[in-house]
Amino acid sequence: MFIKEVFQPKLFSSMKNYSKAQLAKDIVAGIIVAIIALPLSIALAIASGVGPEQGLYTAIIAGFVISFLGGSRVQIAGPTAAFASIVGGIVAVQGFDGLVLATIMAGIILIIMGFLKLGSLIRFIPYTITTGFTTGIAITIIIGQIKDFFGLTFANSPLETFDKVKEIVNCFHTINLQALAIGALALLILIVTPKFLKKIPASLIAVIVCSVVVKLAHLNVNTIGDLYTISSAPPMPHMPVFSFDMARAVIPDAFTIAVLAAIESLLSCVVADGMVGSTHNSNTELIAQGTGNIFSALFGGIPATGAIARTAANIKNGGRTPVAGMVHAVVLLIVLVVLMPYAALIPMPAIAAILFVVAYNMSEWRQFVSLLKTAPKSDIIVLVVTFVLTVVFDLVVAICVGFVLATILFMKRMAEVTNVHGWKYGIDENDPESINRKQVPDGTLVYEITGPMFFGAADKLARVIQTAKTNGVVIIRMRTVPAVDATAIHSLETILRSCRRRKITLLLSHVNEQPMSVFKKSHLYEKIGEQNFCSNIDDALKRAAEILEK
Repeated sequence: MFIKEVFQPKLFSSMKNYSKAQLAKDIVAGIIVAIIALPLSIALAIASGVGPEQGLYTAIIAGFVISFLGGSRVQIAGPTAAFASIVGGIVAVQGFDGLVLATIMAGIILIIMGFLKLGSLIRFIPYTITTGFTTGIAITIIIGQIKDFFGLTFANSPLETFDKVKEIVNCFHTINLQALAIGALALLILIVTPKFLKKIPASLIAVIVCSVVVKLAHLNVNTIGDLYTISSAPPMPHMPVFSFDMARAVIPDAFTIAVLAAIESLLSCVVADGMVGSTHNSNTELIAQGTGNIFSALFGGIPATGAIARTAANIKNGGRTPVAGMVHAVVLLIVLVVLMPYAALIPMPAIAAILFVVAYNMSEWRQFVSLLKTAPKSDIIVLVVTFVLTVVFDLVVAICVGFVLATILFMKRMAEVTNVHGWKYGIDENDPESINRKQVPDGTLVYEITGPMFFGAADKLARVIQTAKTNGVVIIRMRTVPAVDATAIHSLETILRSCRRRKITLLLSHVNEQPMSVFKKSHLYEKIGEQNFCSNIDDALKRAAEILEK
């Protein structure tokens, strides 16, 4: 029952009312999406430091599995730009086997996340972090493609982004004007043709036109075939060379891949829901993403996730069930086996131009600039730090530091929201609960806590009884305290011990459900005494009067 509750692939529910008309629409949508995915998959694989066919392996295997098992009716999965920099880093340091192992581990993490029903928790990742690393990834992709776009000849093979910038500057005198012309032509086609040709992908037109020009004009321009050995073999199982040392080394990368896959796929699902008026199952989608990534790695592919642009294209062309995504994968398999040798003719500047456009579209630069202008300073700090670390170091460092920084700043804001004050500071003639409307017995101090009682605000509690009189009563009013944590419990226990030393009675008024539950579990309820928990402030003041009369 638990598995059935968490794992509900949309394919099976879609088949209940499936029709021939919808099948025709799904087939057409799948073919069009495959045409769009073909040059993108090749370009993203090259940007990731692997062979061009491995991008197609990813779109075929992961695309089919994720559509078959996924929690969205229309999601299209495959390689995306978000993974390019991290995949390239893993391959450069750990080799392809290290990437396979990291991807499999990421898949396992995603499956666990799905079964633990963590799909809804992705929304708690701050927008500033996702915007920061997305813009940072876009910059790293653009810098990484400058070499091929200008046809530069590097003296070294730098891995880090800053080293690539230095190499570009040092080697810019080796510019190949023919390569630049082909890159500019491809860029022009990518920018202009979508305004006139809505149905044919601009990237496909760009690679065909540029390939023909380079071939017929015999231009001195590097092509994919000059740099890579093209294989048209279908994806076959590939078992990585496993070692505990390698597993330990790629654990951070595996978590980064898992988090990125979860964020991007679920964001894509949300966008798709708005376009078709449906609702995705986030936990099922995470399980499908995990399974798809495991199979992709085992069949020679790279990490995959939901692709927003391809998903949108699927919807616009009539795809409404997972069948369209499965058709897209089958069409790409046919293209791989039959037409892949022709990919050797694609010029590298054209690939660079495609990646420039991909980076621009994913960069979210408008949102980035808007946040810099309008967001609070703390959010701007998180945004800029995440962006800079993504460009200067890598995504693992950026996400970890960004998330820790965002958490610390959030706790600081929450601590500022939580206040402990005596009633003498809270007089309000319009508030029926105000002190001037109550009879407070002599020797009684009333303190009100507003906001959550957690470790960030625990020091404020310690000051509660400093002005209390010996043999007096302290009332802590908690009507606006939604939650407490272990540190707050410890602070209250410290206050209780101090009260007993000075023969002060501690009363708690209007304790809400969560704090009361924690008090009972921690035995603080018994230590304070059931009779000293009052349902409201009137009962607490009455109880204080009784104590002081004794």
